[in-house]
Amino acid sequence: MLDVAHEIAQFNAGRDPERLAMKYARMRTSPFVFLRGTCHLFYRRLPKGTVLEGSPHAWICGDMHLENFGSYKGDNRLIYFDINDFDEACLAPCLFEMIRLLSSVLVAADDLKLSRAEALALCHTAIDSYAAALRFGKARWIEEETAEGMVGELFAALHQRSRADHLNRRTELEGKKRALRIDGKKALPVTDDARSKIVEFMNDFAKREPNPAFYQIIDVARRIAGTGSLGVDRYVMLAEGKGSPDGNYLLDLKLALPSATAPNVKTPQPKWSSEAERVVEIQRRDQVVSQAFLHAVEFEKRPYVLRGLQPSEDRVALHNWNGKLPRLESVVRNMAELIAWAHFRSSGRQSSAIADDLIAFGEHSKWRLPLIDLAAQCEAQVVSDWRTYCEAFDRGAFDVKAKS
Repeated sequence: MLDVAHEIAQFNAGRDPERLAMKYARMRTSPFVFLRGTCHLFYRRLPKGTVLEGSPHAWICGDMHLENFGSYKGDNRLIYFDINDFDEACLAPCLFEMIRLLSSVLVAADDLKLSRAEALALCHTAIDSYAAALRFGKARWIEEETAEGMVGELFAALHQRSRADHLNRRTELEGKKRALRIDGKKALPVTDDARSKIVEFMNDFAKREPNPAFYQIIDVARRIAGTGSLGVDRYVMLAEGKGSPDGNYLLDLKLALPSATAPNVKTPQPKWSSEAERVVEIQRRDQVVSQAFLHAVEFEKRPYVLRGLQPSEDRVALHNWNGKLPRLESVVRNMAELIAWAHFRSSGRQSSAIADDLIAFGEHSKWRLPLIDLAAQCEAQVVSDWRTYCEAFDRGAFDVKAKS
């Protein structure tokens, strides 16, 4: 029998204790937050010989759930709504992506105040939309002019926020210069040694870019973000950008670890030059347009992903469905379509299925009801593991500060 507490502690070993303590505390709050923080455990728990294994292979983000979508500014400076986290990306049966999305819907039902019937209806919506997008046979995207419901509201809200607004939430003005706000919620201080190493690294990086002055670093902090990756070496950097104070840019520098999903699939994985290359390359394949400033880099002889920092507000506020199920159905439909479109964009690459195979799979119906049944099994397992975790947490098994 799997020792849940040991598995979680072992997976998170070596992370920054201060931020790891935050992760452990958050995972205690609900099964959905626990799901987001334990991708490795979810895929290890998947029953063998299921409907998943007969599905075509695709490049997946590897950690699909309701919070893994959002708006971002592309490298063409336009705004898109798409899948936005590829830390666990790998080659896998395409339904690995859908089973985690469906399970997240069921697990999040209590947090979203959904009835069982409503949560299951959303699962059916997701499967029908995914299959329809596969049958259509072409990658599309969600743009501002055609976005509906809560996704459309997200696009509209973006027009009401300026770069200065974004900077004001994360920084403090000191005369005509900005400094990162060290608030213990979004950012923590760095040591002088870490700061100088990052500045030196970025100065060297800038020399190879068309506009080196853009990457002049004004300030650095340890970044607090996400759930699953909390405690992983990660920094937020305030860069000169287009000029101080309101033309500054925020950049994210994050250590790339091996995919937690890949070890749980039978599919042979290609060899990458680094884990950062894996993350960046699959993200470039799957997204309609790559996120701004996306690079695979090496810092202190370790692989990191460098990219623009996206505001946390750039995600759909799912709690604002206001008791109107069609509002949630519209968002879930978009999410399922985005998954299918990502499969098409990356089809035929390094052993992934070609478009014809994906289309044929969408035309079949035998996998749909078994997938919902499997999602219900996964939900039960997640809730059971969460309760086990809570008991261990309450006994002090995850008291990082006491152990450090």
